[in-house]
Amino acid sequence: MSAGRPVGEPRQFSFDPTEFAGKRALVTGGTKGMGEAIVRRLAAGGATVATTARSPMSEGQAAKLFLQADISTREGVDMVIREVLDHLGGVDILVNNVGGSSAPSGGVLALGDEDWQHAIDTNLFAAVRLDRGLLPGMLKRRSGVIIHISSIQRRLPLFEATLAYAAAKAALTTYSKGLSKEVGPIGVRVNSVAPGFIETAAAQRLIARLAASSGTDEAGARQGLMDSLGGIPIGRPGRPEEVAELVAFLVSDRAASIHGSEYVIDGGTVPAI
Repeated sequence: MSAGRPVGEPRQFSFDPTEFAGKRALVTGGTKGMGEAIVRRLAAGGATVATTARSPMSEGQAAKLFLQADISTREGVDMVIREVLDHLGGVDILVNNVGGSSAPSGGVLALGDEDWQHAIDTNLFAAVRLDRGLLPGMLKRRSGVIIHISSIQRRLPLFEATLAYAAAKAALTTYSKGLSKEVGPIGVRVNSVAPGFIETAAAQRLIARLAASSGTDEAGARQGLMDSLGGIPIGRPGRPEEVAELVAFLVSDRAASIHGSEYVIDGGTVPAI
């Protein structure tokens, strides 16, 4: 019997390069990490992909249309909606990937109103506003797919610094479920994806900083991060391309009957069923 692929070795995925031909997609936050991986995967499948970010897009990225905007603001969202409608005429696939936390550490009493509002604007309102602006075209065509990128923190909140983020992601998941009930009968599918610890380039930089500050190596720092989550049974963090592959499946016709669901991709971190 073959020994198989070594644990931790990146998987090479195969896919149909014409699967999304003729499809228009918007992926928010698509210049780094999971967002960039999702953009690349959809573009590799033949989709015309637009993306957003607050900072300029670097060379060699896969998006056909780049919109520099802060979509945690109403003005930023309105600009993105206007440009997407002008350039693409609408979208068939919307992946609300933007999210994150910039709150200080120190527990709940360290978080002020501005910290909470920023977490809600970034992790909830950005998606709600984009859905509201681009959903009418999907409903008119009676087809489309919306993905909301949530987080396992909605079920395993960490109080030290990201409680507002966790609460906003919980609200996003609830909103996603409610939206699916309304638009499913009209032909629009809605699902959410809840990643656990995904080792993006930013996470790798954090691991390197932790290793340097603690006097350990990167493997030890990575293990410490995994331990702080209660452990990851598969023994490693996830990878951006693995999240992208899950999203690609969910927006494809292969998942035509999957609707109103949340898909956790965390290596088994969440201990409950």
